[in-house]
This record gives sequence, C-alpha cells and structure tokens, in this order.
Amino acid sequence: MTSRERVIRVLKFEEVDRLPRQLWALPGVWMFRREEVEEVNRLYPSDIAGPDFRYGKSERARGDCSRAGTYTDAWGCVWIVSEPGVIGEIKEPILDGWAKLDSYKLPWELLDQADLSNVNRSCEQSDKFILAGTEVRPFERMQFLRGTENLLMDLAYGVKEVYRLRDMLHEFFVKEIEMWAETDVDGVQFMDDWGSQNALLISPRLWREFYKPLYKEYCDILRRKGKYVFFHSDGHIEEIYPDLIEIGVNAVNSQLFCMDIEKLGEHYSGKVVFWGELDRQHILPFGSPEDVRRAVRRAADALMKGKRTGVIAQLEWGILDPKENILAAFDEWDKC
Repeated sequence: MTSRERVIRVLKFEEVDRLPRQLWALPGVWMFRREEVEEVNRLYPSDIAGPDFRYGKSERARGDCSRAGTYTDAWGCVWIVSEPGVIGEIKEPILDGWAKLDSYKLPWELLDQADLSNVNRSCEQSDKFILAGTEVRPFERMQFLRGTENLLMDLAYGVKEVYRLRDMLHEFFVKEIEMWAETDVDGVQFMDDWGSQNALLISPRLWREFYKPLYKEYCDILRRKGKYVFFHSDGHIEEIYPDLIEIGVNAVNSQLFCMDIEKLGEHYSGKVVFWGELDRQHILPFGSPEDVRRAVRRAADALMKGKRTGVIAQLEWGILDPKENILAAFDEWDKC
C-alpha cells in the first residue's frame, strides 16, 4: 500500500495496513535540532508531502521570520520575534484605522506571478499524498491587519468596513483555491485558529453568519474538482465540528485534548477524519514516553472505534518536546 493509497483509504473510512503519519516540526526544532528531526523522519517517514511550486515574489516582505527582531510579511504586517524559531506577534496593525483601508493593496503578486508548472509532475513522481498549503486564513489575516481587539469589536458592532475587508480577502483566497483546484494535488489545506482553551473566540451564531459561507465556497470549489479538503484550527472548536462536516471538510486538525475526545469520537467518527493531534501543551513537552503512549491509546480508542481508519497520526513537534516522546507517539500509533 503506497502512502497516497493509505491516506485516501483513511479519508474514505476504509481500513489500512497502518495509520498514515505526518510530522509538523516547528521552525525552532529545525533550527536547533535538525539531526533529531531527520532521524525521526528516517524512522517514521510521513505519508503526506507538499507539491513543487513557487508563489510570486512579495513586494513588501522584508527580514527573516525565524530570527529574533522584526520582519515584514507579504501582506505588509510587521512582526516582532522575541525568540528565534518561535512565531512572533504583531504589535502595531497596519489597518489600525479604517481610513487606511482605501489605500491598502492585497499581495496579488503572490498569485499573479505564481509558478505551478512543476506541481503536476511532482504529484505524478511521488507515491505520497500531495497536500497543498495555502495563504487562506480569513479570520487570522483580518486579525493581523486590523489587530485582534479591534477586529473583535468590529465583529461585535457589525461595522460596514469589516464586511468590506472580509470580502476583499475572500476574493484573494477564492482565486488561490481555484488555482490549486486546477492542479493534480490530492488535497488542499486552509486554516484559522478559532478556539480559546475552552470555547470559540466569537459566538457560534456570528461564526456561522460571517465566516462559514467563506469556508463553504472554498470547499465547494475543491470538491467539484475532486480534491480532499483539510482544515486546521487551534483551540476548543467542538461547537463548529458539525458545520465543518456539513460544508465538506474531509479532515480536521484540532487540539483534541482541549476538548472531550470521547464525545468527539461518539458524535463525529466516520463523518470526518481526525487529522491528529496529541496534547502539545502538556503531554508532549512535559510527559514521559509512557504518558505519550497512553494519550495515543486514548485517542485511538475514542476516535477509531475498533477499526484502523478515520485518523491520521499527525503531531506537532515543539521546541521543548523530547525526541523520545515523538518516537513513542509514532511507535504507538503504528501499533493501533
């Protein structure tokens, strides 16, 4: 069974020889512990890979996002990085006043000058499941541009400009999704971090009114072209699991250990694939290998219902996580 076959069978809720794997190693781990990452990848190679492509050169990007200091991203947002290898923060949003929206320009050069000429060849030459990453993150991008506190107030009061900003970004993201839908990739992923530790960051009603239609359009475009849809969100997002399933998301990457894993399994196993993950707040950085194994078995028991399917053994490797815990996780998933 090839990696591609393995992932697709799981997405169809068909049993496999072993669960497909995927490791996300954060930048700091690659910077300071590269040999360890390479060792884990040799022992437990991922079944999911990215395509060979290049987006256009940004007109505004400056600096290095992995180094301490400041850098400017392709959208013009200035980030402050306090620790090398750790994603920074935006302290001064560039749309801190709505008057600036009239002159703000989206980074269309990323898409207009994108080179996807090698994508189909890279798909054909690999036996892995090819998953394209995207810029698509409407809620987070609105926070980056507007500032989180400002945006939450905008949403609460329903100011007209927040709808205009949303629609501007949506036009960009639709074009990006359409671009990938025309390639031979197996799946496309997009994201937004929607949860706090124990609830959504906005009301489910407002989420369904303001953001759900955007995600539905992305899913519709991709599903019409036979692509699998992968969605990531941090935090407690149990309330929108039914909505993600309804609009056509195939696989959800969420912080299972922020939620009631058994309840998620009871309600959604067989309806959506659980694309990882393990507890990266407590167990992976501070637990023992046996703690990690118990966490894997708990997730497997809750989500797989006695069948070897419906789960992708994905986990995120943070800078504090011992290599032994990462190895224990993949070893235990292989036994499930």
